[in-house]
Amino acid sequence: MKLRVLGSGTSTGVPEIGCKCEVCTSTDPRDNRLRASALLHTDDAVILIDCGPDFREQMLRTSSFEKIDGVLITHEHYDHVGGLDDLRPFCRFGEIPIYSDEYTASHLRVRMPYCFLEHKYPGVPQIFLREVESGKNFFINNTEIIPIQVMHGRLPILGYRIGKHMAYITDMLTMPEESYEQLHGLDVLIVNALRVKPHPTHQSISEALETAKRIGAKETYFIHMSHHAGLHAELEKQLPSHMHLTFDGMEIEF
Repeated sequence: MKLRVLGSGTSTGVPEIGCKCEVCTSTDPRDNRLRASALLHTDDAVILIDCGPDFREQMLRTSSFEKIDGVLITHEHYDHVGGLDDLRPFCRFGEIPIYSDEYTASHLRVRMPYCFLEHKYPGVPQIFLREVESGKNFFINNTEIIPIQVMHGRLPILGYRIGKHMAYITDMLTMPEESYEQLHGLDVLIVNALRVKPHPTHQSISEALETAKRIGAKETYFIHMSHHAGLHAELEKQLPSHMHLTFDGMEIEF
């Protein structure tokens, strides 16, 4: 498997518009973060995880143009779904299934009704919704996916265990006990770590470290960071050797 981090930032991105802090003015390209998303290549599938408003720019950066076998949506907030219309060029390879929970699917039907009509007008992205439930596995080609329920503050959203080896979780604050039980034996964990100070709906860095220790993946990578997380180079030095910060364009093979 190979995971490419398309975006490693939170909802406002980094630099944040109008901010002159040391992170937003940093010349280190790792401190420039588009909204969180990732592209996963398994043995038999290409899977996009979230499709935010930076999707077009992210795919131009990767110079990648290939069939996308499915899109996993964690939740309906704009920074995770705002780029779905930009899937249009990829529909030349065929229709693309969008996997989400029922709550997210209902919001997408309201937000983008033109995408989900029975009779679509020319040029509309050829995408369709498939509703999934936490704890109930499904397959994209032969790749097994298990939706994992986590809590984004008070909002239940989905993380995903993909195959036996990896899981992707973002925008989490807490996690039910049964979800921890579904995350044993991971080689790679991708999980959110917003900033140093606590936040009402996202894990802080210290909370993310505790979550990572409890799950016990061989390697953990933190994502969905704001400028309040600090400089990449400085924060990376403070992490245990098997825990890392993601950055835009990072590739993880396992």
